[in-house]
Amino acid sequence: MSQKQYVRMLEKEIQKINKKIDLKILQGEKYAKEARDHKLLLQKVRYNTRKSFMQKIIHLFFRKPLNIHYA
Repeated sequence: MSQKQYVRMLEKEIQKINKKIDLKILQGEKYAKEARDHKLLLQKVRYNTRKSFMQKIIHLFFRKPLNIHYA
């Protein structure tokens, strides 16, 4: 499984958990377990999509400049 496929699978699982949480909120039930699972999955997504320090620096130097016009 490639990293992109893994992240996509994690995102689908997050969406499923979001739906469960929404239903529990509407029904007035507790959803602590689902919230914990959601948090862990988000951490995994962030870990697998993070940029290295050099990628961040390169992005800062080569990004498009903002065209801000002051009156």
